Amino acid sequence: MFVKVCGITRPEDAEAAVEAGAAALGFVFWPKSPRAIDPYRARAIVSSLPPFVSAVGVFVDQPADYVNGVASLVHLSAVQLHGEESGDYVAAIHRPVVKAVALRNGLAPAAGAVEAWPSRVLVLLDVHDPVRRGGTGRIVDWSVAAEVARRRRVVLAGGLTAENVGEAIARVQPFGIDVSSGVEAAPGIKDHGRIKALFEAVHGSTLTARS
Repeated sequence: MFVKVCGITRPEDAEAAVEAGAAALGFVFWPKSPRAIDPYRARAIVSSLPPFVSAVGVFVDQPADYVNGVASLVHLSAVQLHGEESGDYVAAIHRPVVKAVALRNGLAPAAGAVEAWPSRVLVLLDVHDPVRRGGTGRIVDWSVAAEVARRRRVVLAGGLTAENVGEAIARVQPFGIDVSSGVEAAPGIKDHGRIKALFEAVHGSTLTARS
């Protein structure tokens, strides 16, 4: 199971996530986020990551030139877009793209919201919140997410914690998960005990599925 821990702002939190088994770490470069990080600080953290851990930069409707510049400076592996970015915008990004698609509880995504993205774009399913753009702690409608996951590879986000991640994986069967607020003591400050507990729950759910 691919697991990304997002909203990293401190080296010690990055280290804890990597030790627990994170395949990717997320760094938020949208200034309105309480988890926003300066690109130079992010670069220092990324430079210490082992080669098997990906660094993903999160952006919201920011100029493509800026996104590409930060990606180059920080040495990002991929770019995650949480705004209203278009297909033409995505084509201008020089890194692999993860595109967040907002889900409303009980409602399937608008026609084309998922299918419009080519297979090279990894879709991330998150809670609809046009103000905070993620990290809300609110849970996605898993039945809707499962419908999308049956059609294409997705990463599931939205309020995942050690207590509910097993059920989320079982019901949605995503390619991977993305966690942020569910492993925090405060926005941008990770709780290492919660990180460890979440990964233990993920591993437990994976073993159950295989047995």
